[in-house]
Formats: sequence, C-alpha cells, structure tokens
Amino acid sequence: MAKDSLQRRRDFALGSGAELFYDTPLEIIRGEGAYLYDKDGRRYVDMYNNVPCVGHANPAIVQAMAEQQAIVNVHSRYLHEGIVTFAERLAGLNHDGIESVVFSCSGTEAVEVAIQMARIATGKRGLICTDATYHGNSELVGAMSYLGCPPNQTGDIRSFPFPERYRPLKEGLSDDELCEAYLAEVAAAVDSLKAEGAGVAALIMCSIFANEGVPDIPPGFMSKVTDLIHGEGGLVIADEVQSGYARTGRWWGYEATQFRPDIVVTGKPMGNGLPISATAARKDFVDAFRAEKDYFNTCASTPLQAAVGMAVLDEIERLDLPSHVADVGTRLTSELASRVDQHSTIGDVRGSGLFISIEMIKEGGIKEPDAALTMLLSDRLKDKGFLVSYSGKFNNVLKIRPPLVFSHADAEDFLGAFDECMGELGE
Repeated sequence: MAKDSLQRRRDFALGSGAELFYDTPLEIIRGEGAYLYDKDGRRYVDMYNNVPCVGHANPAIVQAMAEQQAIVNVHSRYLHEGIVTFAERLAGLNHDGIESVVFSCSGTEAVEVAIQMARIATGKRGLICTDATYHGNSELVGAMSYLGCPPNQTGDIRSFPFPERYRPLKEGLSDDELCEAYLAEVAAAVDSLKAEGAGVAALIMCSIFANEGVPDIPPGFMSKVTDLIHGEGGLVIADEVQSGYARTGRWWGYEATQFRPDIVVTGKPMGNGLPISATAARKDFVDAFRAEKDYFNTCASTPLQAAVGMAVLDEIERLDLPSHVADVGTRLTSELASRVDQHSTIGDVRGSGLFISIEMIKEGGIKEPDAALTMLLSDRLKDKGFLVSYSGKFNNVLKIRPPLVFSHADAEDFLGAFDECMGELGE
C-alpha cells in the first residue's frame, strides 16, 4: 500500500506517464558496487545502469565529490587547473585527431553541441542517422529518434536502415555484398539531402548501435561509411554515451568497431552519477563553434565536474576495467550464445564487452520479434533479483548493460536465473 501511495504521489508531483520500469515498480533506496537494494533490504544485481560505471557509491568517487564541494564549486568563467587537466586527459584518451573539449551536463546537450559544431565546420545542414536510433530528447536531437525509412523524408534529416547481419536488407548476400547494400542506403540519403540543398553536415552513429540492439555489423561498414561521408564533405559523429568508457572492453566503442570519428560525444558514465558530458573534436572545429555560438553552460566545466571526472578515469585505470570488461563480457556472451540452440525463442545473442543483447523471437523459425516475451522475461528476471531492460527496433532485445565492476560470479548467478526463467516460461 505504501508503494502504491508513493506512485500516486509521483504521478501527481511529476505528472502521470513519467516512465517506470517493470509491471510492479521497484522502490530503490541504496546501491553498492553492482548491486541495488530496495526499502525492504532485498538485493538486486544491477545489469542495466551504465551511469555508475565504476560501481554504485564508489568510495573514491564519493570522496572526490565531497572534497571538491567542500573547497569550491563555481561556474566556468574562472581559471581552474582541474578543469583544464580533465579536458586534456579526456582528449588524450581519444585518437590523435581529437584535441579539444566542450563540456556540458547531459548526452542530449553534448549531441546538440556536436551537431552545431558539424554544421559550422561544413557550412551544411543535413544530418544522417539510422532508422531506429536514439541520441537524446531535445527538439533537434529528438527529431532523429526512431524515424523509420519512409521514402518521403524531407527537411534536414535522413535515416537509413541500421547495418545488421541477423535481419539483413536482403538474404543470401555475402558480407561484402551486404556491406555495399547498406552503403548504398547511406548514399541514397546523401543524394536526397543534396537534392534539397541541405548537403551533408554529419552522419551520427552510436559506435555499437546500442539502441538498435547491438547488431552484428557487416565487416568494414564503419570505416567505409566514414570514407563515404568524408567524400561528401561531411563529418562523422560518434555517440559514445553508451559505448564509451571501457564498455566494450576498449576505451571507446569506435575502437571496437574500427572507425575514426571527427567528433566524439560522451556522457552518462563520465561522472558515475554526477551530470557530466562532453563533445570532443579538432581544436579548429571547437574554436569555430565557440566563436559563433559563445556557448556557456552554468553547471558545466566546473571544478566539481573535473574532480569527479578525474576520479572516474582513475578508478577505471586502477581497476583495469577494460580488461575486466572484455574478460567477463566475452564469457557471459559465449555462455548465452550457447543457449540459442536450446531455445527456439532465442533468435540471436550479440555482445561487445559488457553490452549484451538477447534477441527474442516467436516460435516458428521466421525471426518474428516477440516484444511481449521480452518484457515478460525482464519482469521475471527482476523477480529473481536481476535488473535488465529491453531495446531494439522491435523492443524484443533483452538489454544487458551492467556497471563495469559486474563480476564473473554475478554472471554465473544471472545465467542460473535466466535458465530458470526460460524453463518457467516454457521456452
């Protein structure tokens, strides 16, 4: 009854429809490492939250936050060595074409900065994204979300079918042929933008196509599409909000999928819960953006952001999380993939480090998405103490994206719970 009362109060205070997970929402009051606890003290293994990338309530992050807040935290219009050092370190973790940084507070803000930067650098306005992506929720950035591919797209945005091998554009193609087929879709989007006079400012992609369900990408696509866009005078924006900060077992998702972006956007994991995001690019791109936009964000580029951001980087390096993620993620993905042949409703298992997707389908062998089963499985796993969610173009992909400190023991426990759920559901 108390939980029902809290939810009613929430509906009034926040407005009815503010999203909650699960049929019976959880009231979470505490976190530690890879675990969350409800008000009754029940522990859940967090397999969804990439925000606390080095663990909930990480002591080093808590200490850095408290110590800096006890000294000073102001807006960005003062000199502060910590901010400069953080920007230098963040740029230095990227490839050598990334030199300068614009800080903000959310992934949406950072993507919007990236789009404005690309438009200023190229003098063009056209944007290309996939047909099932999500990059944020402002009016501009949100306009790219889940567009689909109607033939009559107009304005400054075009989408193309996201590259995948599980449900390819056409069956029976070789990997090279499939890659060329997807490149042709991007080329058609380019031609459409040019025909309307917008030109191509940027192609924006999550480096591992996270919201699309972490598809198995045709080999060579990412580098070839980058070359295609560069040939048209456009830039490539890598949205690393979900794929960056060691999520794939590499520092950046673009390292895992092998392409070289012009602009790199980061967000959620940067502050382990403190709002930080960043748009990083060549210095001349950043200089041109600042000259035209005079960008200022009251809560960005602050001493507090810098102190916490540096502590997160320190923890990733101290714990050698890239290696840990690659080890645990590879083993868990392999174990889940071995279950594809055991269950007709598991269509595919794909993963990149500790971002793993389980695609659920209806029986019959025709790859028909089963969103209802995916949501039911997510709820059943919650009841067993494991928090996951779902994504993908058809909402039929079980989404596994835990804090990076998620362990082999946690993975083993999850596999047991997953097998139990599949058995109970008769799958």
